[in-house]
This record gives sequence, structure tokens and C-alpha cells, in this order.
Amino acid sequence: MKSRLSYAPFVAALIAAGSLAVPAFAAEADSLSEPQVRELLTKQGYTRIDDLEFDDGMWETDATSADGNRVDLRVDARGKVYAEDVVSNFTAEDIKAKVTAAGYSKVHDVDYDDGVWKAEAERDDGNNIEVRVDAKTGRILAVEND
Repeated sequence: MKSRLSYAPFVAALIAAGSLAVPAFAAEADSLSEPQVRELLTKQGYTRIDDLEFDDGMWETDATSADGNRVDLRVDARGKVYAEDVVSNFTAEDIKAKVTAAGYSKVHDVDYDDGVWKAEAERDDGNNIEVRVDAKTGRILAVEND
């Protein structure tokens, strides 16, 4: 009888150690599906949900809010909705400090857009990334290869 050799534990160890790169699209597998995002937004009162696409670790769309206004929205992997009119609790310098504290270096191009902070940075392995940060909590929402 032949024994089967499984590479899964070896691959998992390499990923955990940072020795094996995980493709940028891997974040999409952990995210909600397009129908789930549409259902979530509809339940929250949004209509005319247009141009829904997964980009940089989050779902992005244009929709009509319950009060009839067109808004740009982002939805993270956990299903939290970020509207463009969200007022941030943080400054660009605060976000730069949070991203640096999370272990990233050379943080630059910090920008607030559609209710979410974005920053360019570098991993310790030298790869460039884009980091998305919650405007209310300062929690890192997504990290994508740049």
C-alpha cells in the first residue's frame, strides 16, 4: 500500500512564516460574495446598487441611500458598510502611525476616500502594499499587494 504524502502542513507553515507569498486575490476568497453584498446593502435601505466590484480587498459600489442620495460605498470582508460621508476619527498622521505600528514601513500616500483610509507601505520582505484602515476604529481592513 502506498502512503500519501500531504504537502498541506508544509505549505501552511511556509505561509505562516512569510516564506511563501499568498496571491493578492486570496482576500477575495474570505470575503462576502456579490449576491451577499447586494442583499446586505438592500437590507440597509440602499437601492440602485450599480458597478459592484471587488477591488483592493473590499467591495465597492455606487448606490442610492434611503434618503434618495447617490453615495459611494465600500463593504469589508466582515460585511461592514462604509459610506463616503463618514467623518474620520483620525488624521493622516494617526493612520501613518497605526500602519507603522502594525509592522509596515515606508508608509506614504495616505489618503481618505469614500469613508476609508488608504495608505501605501512596504512589508518587511520589501513588497509594496496598499493598506485600508477603518475611519472610526483605526482597524486595518485589508492589505493588498501593490
